[in-house]
Parts: sequence; C-alpha cells; structure tokens
Amino acid sequence: MEIREAVENDIEALTSLMEQLGYPTTIEAMRTRFHTIESSPDYHTLVASYDGKIVGMVGMAKGYYYELNGVYVRIVALVVDVNFRNKGIGKKLVVEAESWARIIGATRIGLNSGIRPERAHAHKFYKNIGYVEKSRGFVKSLPN
Repeated sequence: MEIREAVENDIEALTSLMEQLGYPTTIEAMRTRFHTIESSPDYHTLVASYDGKIVGMVGMAKGYYYELNGVYVRIVALVVDVNFRNKGIGKKLVVEAESWARIIGATRIGLNSGIRPERAHAHKFYKNIGYVEKSRGFVKSLPN
C-alpha cells in the first residue's frame, strides 16, 4: 500500500469514494471541487493506493483558532473502499493526516462524524485510534 498526494488522475476514484461515504456526485462535479481544493494551500488530500487501485482517501483543512494561538487541522473527509476495510488503510491515512498536521505546526487535529447508524463503525474506529468525542455540531442550510 502507498499513501500519496491526490492528483487529477484520481478524480474518478475520488468520485466513487465520495459515493461510498454517502455523498453521491458526478465526475465533473468532483473535478470542479478537486480543482478548488487543490488550489488552496490550506487543504491537503491524500489517497491510499493498493496494487495500483485507489482504495481510500483523507482530505484535510488547516484552520485558525480564535480562542488560542496557532492552527489546527480538521479531517473533512475520510473513506476507505468497502472492499478494503479492516486492513489498516484508514489508520494509515489518519497517521499521515496527523503527520501533515504536525508539519504545518498544528496543535490539534479533529473531525466531525455524523450520528447516523451507519457511522457506528467509524465512531468505534476513531475511539480506538485515540480520538475522543468532544463537541456537538449544528448546521443550517443557507438558501441562495
């Protein structure tokens, strides 16, 4: 298995992974998103490749504290292909995310994970690798 930065040629695989994460999209929409994300120095996207096939990804964003000095990293997307789960790929992706966070001087790393029943295994995974439940999130859609 290899972990590397995502590139343009990974967009089709990223589209499939987003669908598995529960966010159906098109290749063209993913291409547009990827170009926007890739153009920002505050975002970083890694993929896991196994025998030449993209089997996982982690997307991260650097953020700035209001209440503290310094920066943090938020994992905004983490998914492993359903056919490759429970092989240590997700853990390796998180380790690499934590490494990037340290490199850019972040003092914390966090993520949000929905409370839907299908996320129960993900919640157990995060707890097993040292993450703790800390906050409750709220969302509001803003009409155009």
